Amino acid sequence: LFERSRSGVKLTNAGREFIRYARQVLEQYQLMESKYIFKENKKIEFNVSTQHYTFSVNAFIETIHKYSHEKYKFSIIETQTREVIDNVKSLRSDIGIIAFNSYNREILMKLFEESNLVFHEIMQRETYVYLWKEHPLAQEKELTLEQLEDYPCLVFEQGDNTSFYFTEEAFSTYQYSRLIQSNDRATSMELLIGLNGYAIGTGLLMDSVNGKDYLAIPLREKEIMIIGYITRLDVQFSPIVKDYIQELEKYKDA
Repeated sequence: LFERSRSGVKLTNAGREFIRYARQVLEQYQLMESKYIFKENKKIEFNVSTQHYTFSVNAFIETIHKYSHEKYKFSIIETQTREVIDNVKSLRSDIGIIAFNSYNREILMKLFEESNLVFHEIMQRETYVYLWKEHPLAQEKELTLEQLEDYPCLVFEQGDNTSFYFTEEAFSTYQYSRLIQSNDRATSMELLIGLNGYAIGTGLLMDSVNGKDYLAIPLREKEIMIIGYITRLDVQFSPIVKDYIQELEKYKDA
């Protein structure tokens, strides 16, 4: 760590690297000491992981409003199905928002059980087609998969977990002639406009999150989506988790 010479002692490259790491460790220790021993500046913490659903973001916003006068540290992560599960399992997130259909229900329920998680159903929704308001089919009262054949279908990619069991959309086994994967909701919305694309979902569009440029049109082919949240089986709900669940349940009849 040190290089000695007649003129004195100086740090080697390894010594300088050691100092950087030591400072980080000391800072982390001081933070832990402040939080758990002296309990200074204690903030309310709340973490959500969710598939790509705007209602879960809306509920998060409404929950924050209730704590606007408190010190807090909140996070919401829109991510892939497997990461939602892993984040709640590892306690990185207090709650996870998940949707599935009859095709992948059994395998996901088994995975929840193995991960010491419990699923709480909020609602069941039929399938809708998301389009932008200037799409050639935007005036239709109902759509079929056949009518959509010439347009690209947008789905959320699931990383290494490419199995149909981890998809968050309905009709995951349907053989689409044009398919585009994205990992970001904002990107998908841009692709809906730029490519006259479409997505299949639950019909829960929120103007405050999505804007007013998009439509949800009923799909004639039906597949029921089951939507709810997962929590650790061995963890009690905090007041803020209860508040968030209360906001989520407002969408039961949306």
